[in-house]
Amino acid sequence: MKKNDSLWQKLLSLDQVSYENPLDEQLIDAETDQPDSVLRQQSPVEFAFAEILQEEKQEELYIAERLEANNLHAWVGRQSKKWAKPVYSLVCVLFCVALVVFLMSTVIKLPPFGAADNPTNNEVAQRYLEKGLEETGAVNMVAGMILDYRAFDTFGESTVLFVAACSVLLLLKLGDHKDGEVSPAMLEAEWDDRHHEPKNDAILQMAARILVPVILLFGMYIVLAGHLGPGGGFSGGAVMGAGLILYLNAFGFRKTGRFFTYKTFRWVTFVALMTYALLKSYSFFCGANHLNSGIPLGTPGAILSSGLILPLNICVGLIVMCTMYAFYTLFRKGGM
Repeated sequence: MKKNDSLWQKLLSLDQVSYENPLDEQLIDAETDQPDSVLRQQSPVEFAFAEILQEEKQEELYIAERLEANNLHAWVGRQSKKWAKPVYSLVCVLFCVALVVFLMSTVIKLPPFGAADNPTNNEVAQRYLEKGLEETGAVNMVAGMILDYRAFDTFGESTVLFVAACSVLLLLKLGDHKDGEVSPAMLEAEWDDRHHEPKNDAILQMAARILVPVILLFGMYIVLAGHLGPGGGFSGGAVMGAGLILYLNAFGFRKTGRFFTYKTFRWVTFVALMTYALLKSYSFFCGANHLNSGIPLGTPGAILSSGLILPLNICVGLIVMCTMYAFYTLFRKGGM
């Protein structure tokens, strides 16, 4: 628009100039290759129109060149895709076939399941029973197996719980405004929570005041004594998560949010997983089979014994507790 406006101003200015102006004639002669007789027959307005048409033709040529270049680029892209896609598909197929062959060859070399001479049925179980207390320091052999001999399996299970909680969080969490204000969806969810589950139930609140501390203490005991008897991080974390859910049902999200929020869930689970990973990585790198890592096992039967099993039980218990509470709050309200 600005370009056309300037041209029309030029037209108006040329229209007011006399035909006999020698300066205009010199400018026209210098800018064009047409004969003087032709130029003298054209008025300034006609000459300006001719300039506009010439500029439009130049723009059309420029656009045509750009379109041709773009079409050429698109054609090259299509041609490259014609051979790139088959190559990509071929590489994927070869990789999958190689992976299947590798896994099948590994499975074929494994001893048959359930056979009498299978090391799983004799050597491994016998080793756990005979050397478990000496090598792990745990009176509870189940804790010794899942948190020492097979600690990486337990780490994978804890990671699966965390990933599942994050997936549910992405699907069900109701977001807030960018400025920190509560969104209408969150307000509606809070109203639904008050409507369906009143917070002033005297019987439920009195029962929660008595039972929640007992439940949390019992869950902590199960976690801390998991290497001494039945229990551990999974069962103790489930008990503590149930205590938090009971407190939430009795007193609502506002009071529970004073000590347990979404930020608390993120930090507790992240620190617990990283602590677990660092502890077992240190243990595996320091010893050939992660048993002779130099970490004292303590006196069997004491609370501070069994090496890293106690802190690992605590990490697992925190992850399970946070995951249970997160699942409940997200499915119920869409937030914490």
